[in-house]
Parts: sequence; C-alpha cells; structure tokens
Amino acid sequence: MSSRDTGTGNVLEQMVVPALNRGGYSLKKQADVGTRPGGGKHLVDVVATSQSGKSILISVKWQQVGGTAEQKVPFEVTCLIKALKNNKSKYEKAYLVLGGDGWKLRDYYIEGGLEEYLKDTDLVKIITLESFIALANKGKL
Repeated sequence: MSSRDTGTGNVLEQMVVPALNRGGYSLKKQADVGTRPGGGKHLVDVVATSQSGKSILISVKWQQVGGTAEQKVPFEVTCLIKALKNNKSKYEKAYLVLGGDGWKLRDYYIEGGLEEYLKDTDLVKIITLESFIALANKGKL
C-alpha cells in the first residue's frame, strides 16, 4: 500500500509562494498567530504583508483524494476567526485556500455553507486555489 501525500508544503512552495511574491507581498511562513481554541499553538501557512502594510493570514488545505481535510475546515475557520479577533490591529483578514480535486464539500464551503452554523465567518474568505492564485498574482488580496 502506498502512502498518501496529504501535505500542503509542496503546493504552498510551488504555487502559493510564487503568486504572493509576484503580487508584491512579503511572507512569513509557518507563522505563530496565537493559540487555537482549546489550547495549542496556531501556526498558519503564511502571513502575507502587502506593500501598504496590511497583513493577511493564509491557511492552505490540500485534498487530492477523499479524506479528512474536509472535516478540518470548520475548525480551521474557527481558529482563523480567533486569531483575527485576538489581533485586530495586526491582521486584516484571513483566507482558507482549498486546493486539489478530492473535495466533496468544496463548493459548500466556498458558497458560505458554514455561515448558518458559525459566527463571524465573514472574517475568513474560503476560496479555491485557482481563485486565490489569481488574486495573489495581482496583489489584490
């Protein structure tokens, strides 16, 4: 049985980082943004800072085959909301980037499916990898 590649590192390095660089953002990878609800360090994949000085939290979830990333999305949204609320003057917004073609619930999440169940979901933009790359390339996050 072969092991599954479920990590976002390769996607982050090969697609997200170059797009952010091209868009003029400075980057801090694996940035500590506080604690998660219930405890534990919260590391986001990237904190991107624009030339105007606004900082954005970016978390990338890659789902190449069916698996558990889908169940992790609501908790990641909750964690990003907490980080934003606890650091209002430091971070302007957050993106949760969903990449890969193994998602069953991607459209549900992107179209606001969590709004009915979670507060403050407007603080976190759930977006496809392709849409994120297009915005990042242009410096429009």
